[in-house]
Amino acid sequence: MSIIGIICYVLILMSREPLETAQLLAFTRTVEARSLSRAAAELRIPRATLGRRLARLEAHLGVRLLKRTTRRLSVTDAGESLYLHARNVLDAVARAEASVQRDDGALRGDLKISIPPLVHQGLTDLLVDFARDHPEVRVFVHASTEHVDLVGGGYDVALRATPQLEPGLVARTLVKSALVAVASPAYLQAHGAPRTTAELAAHRCLMMFQRGEIPETHWPLRTGKRVRVGGAFFANDLVLLANAARAGLGIALLPDTWVLEDLERGALVAVLPSAIGSETRLSVVFAERELLPAHVRAFIDALIRWGPTALVREAAPAAPKPRPRRRRDR
Repeated sequence: MSIIGIICYVLILMSREPLETAQLLAFTRTVEARSLSRAAAELRIPRATLGRRLARLEAHLGVRLLKRTTRRLSVTDAGESLYLHARNVLDAVARAEASVQRDDGALRGDLKISIPPLVHQGLTDLLVDFARDHPEVRVFVHASTEHVDLVGGGYDVALRATPQLEPGLVARTLVKSALVAVASPAYLQAHGAPRTTAELAAHRCLMMFQRGEIPETHWPLRTGKRVRVGGAFFANDLVLLANAARAGLGIALLPDTWVLEDLERGALVAVLPSAIGSETRLSVVFAERELLPAHVRAFIDALIRWGPTALVREAAPAAPKPRPRRRRDR
């Protein structure tokens, strides 16, 4: 393109009216809610008003952003691209607005968090303490094994054990632990202890779900490879798997911090410890941004300070003490 053509193109772009913040807000909230009715309720506007703003936005850009049917709402490729940029624009607007509001040091804004369904009591305490200490922060906690889409779902922070990250996300490790295969003495006595990893295929293995959705089929080896195992019991609940192992249902692969006391007192026995296992990490994950909102940064910092000590789960409760025998009357 010639210099004159470039200048004309720039002038055309400059002559176009900029997108309205209300339209971008209507669009991003609809994408995050996956529902026109829910988005309208969250924005506290009539559904018809939301529909008009979305229609004006699509007309202004000349592209279809959302696909709407009677049962489902989905985002087009153009809509996905716009959402990423619109989210950053709205965050910048919120920061600009906050910069001229009350300068009293109080944190304000919405904080949307994704956590596993069963977590250490310390995390519950941290969430409650954070909400109490910052009453002007609205906290939304989503507890699920689902591997949520942080950006698409509008989440600020997620706790994850997986090392896999989507583009544009940042992870900070909170705690590290080792995975160890364990079984009860009763199970090993009944079925025999496997002497090689190949023998695991003949054993009952207690398995997790990958990304909280797909049943596991392999366990990691210390060499970096994987071995196929025969799953007999599947759960996305570490507490349930640990209890199943103690009950003699099979061999489970669990974080060592969950079974340390069981191993010490002999309630569980390590299986092929030199061959099976790997390191696992629990991390706080958030979107990579030039400037994080102050309340999001404060929560991430609180997690990082607390994680190394509080996220190490207490070992299984000690065996109950025997009840004293009653003396028989003579």
